[in-house]
Amino acid sequence: MDFAHSTPGTPNHAVVVTRTSDMQWAAVEDDQAIGRGDASRRPDGRLFISVDAWHGAVFDRIADAMLADLKAPLYTVVDEADHDSRSAWERAGFAAVRREWGYDVTTDPQVTGLGSVRPPSGVTIVPAGEAEERPLRALDRIIRDEVEAAVGWQTMPAEVLPRPAGTTVVDPSKYAVARHSDQYVGLVRVAPLTRQPRIGLIAVRADWQRHGIARALLAHALGSLHRSGTTSAWAEVNESNAAATALFESIGARRAAGTLELVRS
Repeated sequence: MDFAHSTPGTPNHAVVVTRTSDMQWAAVEDDQAIGRGDASRRPDGRLFISVDAWHGAVFDRIADAMLADLKAPLYTVVDEADHDSRSAWERAGFAAVRREWGYDVTTDPQVTGLGSVRPPSGVTIVPAGEAEERPLRALDRIIRDEVEAAVGWQTMPAEVLPRPAGTTVVDPSKYAVARHSDQYVGLVRVAPLTRQPRIGLIAVRADWQRHGIARALLAHALGSLHRSGTTSAWAEVNESNAAATALFESIGARRAAGTLELVRS
């Protein structure tokens, strides 16, 4: 069912915001589309919304319609440098709750200093595409449960991936893993995007942390990209994740962007 919200437009017309589906809204003035709103539910259950409009007044009307139709809490993300967007969301009652840094990471081992890095004794790196699916999924589940019990998965870099309910490893071929004996103890996921590969996740089981495994996994991932001719990769790190920030900055990664997550409770 559609829900329409009429608001004043120009002196002779009205802007009508219509809910066209469960997760989409459209703004129309004089039979012309002038903006849209979208909502999407993340794998962790949180509902994120976005608005695309040319004018601030239309943005406000779409946002008002979405807020009237949806239950809080609602989340959104904005580029830290986009002050107009941040102001628009703050007008709608949103407030920043966390910051995520974007890093441009060179793959050149002469720059990163990772060329001589090896995993600790007894640990080997299984290249992407060679990991066994069942223990990989088991490791992913262990790590996610550990993160959720500690700082909460919502503090990790945002992942907007279409996936069946309950599935966290969508494409096992993107993962390289650290193996000790017959157990997987750490993983790194690299998404081979056309413009610039993205290091989506580096994680190590809690009982295997502080052994240099994360650094060895990163060395393996960047080394593989470098040998394939890729000169740089992209990574996102939560501002509060001091260990990950230190890891990337220690290899010369350049902080190139900032993203703010905002919430309306």
